[in-house]
Amino acid sequence: MKVTKQEISDVLLIKPDSFEDSRGFFFESYSKKKYQEFGIGEALLQDNVSFSKRHVLRGLHFQSNNPQGKLVYVLQGRVFDVAVDIRRGSPTFKKWVGFELSGKNKMQLWIPPGFAHGFCVLSESALLCYKCSNYYDPGAEVSLAWNDPSIGINWPIDDPLLSEKDDNLPSIDEIDQNLLPIF
Repeated sequence: MKVTKQEISDVLLIKPDSFEDSRGFFFESYSKKKYQEFGIGEALLQDNVSFSKRHVLRGLHFQSNNPQGKLVYVLQGRVFDVAVDIRRGSPTFKKWVGFELSGKNKMQLWIPPGFAHGFCVLSESALLCYKCSNYYDPGAEVSLAWNDPSIGINWPIDDPLLSEKDDNLPSIDEIDQNLLPIF
């Protein structure tokens, strides 16, 4: 397994060992013991699966209470996956990192608690999985505008397909700053 630290503290890009031959492939998508060695000490309590079609953009979402760390990977298709540092007082506040995750490259992105998360689908469809360090709490969910100019994410699609919920969201500067985690 290869783990690469990113310019934003605690965000990790992970390449699990994969074993492939003419029959297909096998890789270990998670091992608590191995991931703890790289600083992912949170217990991962909930698994989620998202299926989306080409140009669907989901995000930017986070939980104000009971924040979730997320280990994100794609089983089928390709996505551009983004983590945004929304921790008040962080030296990288409003900075983002984005990576192509795909069923082919088997890359994983560790997004620690205190970050907003979003992704867009680059292939015909994508099956995305993520393990969460806390349970989903609908009363604590907060969303930010995917195209917030103060964050400036360089999305690789121009006209995303958005849910009603994600279509008209406030910028990070327009939401109650008490909803943002503290660094």
